Parts: sequence; C-alpha cells; structure tokens
Amino acid sequence: MNPTYFPPVLNWILPAPAFRESLHEMAQDGVKGNEGCVLWFGRRHGSVATITHLVALRGSGLIKRPDFLRIETWLFNEVADLAIKLGLKLVGQIHTHGRGYGIDLSRADRSGGVAVPHYLSVVAPDYALRPNTRISDCGVHVFEPGYGYRRIPAHQVRTRVDMPPGPKAAWTIVGGDAQ
Repeated sequence: MNPTYFPPVLNWILPAPAFRESLHEMAQDGVKGNEGCVLWFGRRHGSVATITHLVALRGSGLIKRPDFLRIETWLFNEVADLAIKLGLKLVGQIHTHGRGYGIDLSRADRSGGVAVPHYLSVVAPDYALRPNTRISDCGVHVFEPGYGYRRIPAHQVRTRVDMPPGPKAAWTIVGGDAQ
C-alpha cells in the first residue's frame, strides 16, 4: 500500500455542532429501537482531518436493526461518488449501539466495516437517545494499518479529537431510491 495515499491522521477536528447533529440524526432510528449512523466527509491537511460534511443515508440500501446496521455496496458506491464530486474524503463515521451493547466495536463492525487506514469510527451509546451525550461517553476507534481498529483511550480522545464550537457542517442525504 502506498503510504502517501493514506497519510497518518493523528488528530481530528469535529465541530461540536456536527457531533450534536449526528446524534440527533441517529436518535431518529434509536426511538424505533434500531442502530443509526452518519458518515463524515472532510479534508486532510498533514496529520489532521477536518470533518466538514455530514452524510445521512436513506432507502433500501441501509439495513437497520436493534443490533445490526449494514450499508449495501451500491449505496456505499453512491457515497464514494459524492465524495469525489465534492472533492472530499470519507474520514469517519458515527453509529449507535443500544443499551447493553456497549461502545466497543462489535464483531460485525470490525469484519464488515470500513477498513481504511486512519478512518475514525465512533460508537454512541443508547441509540443516541441520551440528550447530553459527549464524545467522552462514546467509543472512539481508529483503523490502524497492520492492526485493524484500535480504541483510543479516553485521555487521548481529549487531545486527538478537537471539538470547536463551529462552524456548522453541511448536510447531504444519499440514497432513498428503491433498488
């Protein structure tokens, strides 16, 4: 693998409004008792990835259940096409787990999720239904080349994930057409 194609990301800038809006989006599935997710587009500058766009997924290409979430390949291809069109990269995502499932990545998350070096994968607890959920309440994981996903310890989350008060991220919806 060409190391310059996936340069190391050591820090992420996740504007606080983007985090809050992601939780709000996922809570819509949570009230139905299902996992939810939001993909994060952004830019990489050196070792920093900045999240600028939130991507909500709709339609038959997204399968949501109480303990399972899958993005069909055709829908993920639409996501990739959109990232290319916008000149952005898919730098991470957030998804939920229900009560009792914890904030570690599940076996399905590890085997069926995005496996791209330095990809940020955040797991929000309780289907994102807790109104004051903070990033420190979530499991924050990074895909590391040669290892796989590794959870970032809480003390490192504070230094590696910067959550400035703004700006607000742009929203995009992908999917919705029956396939």
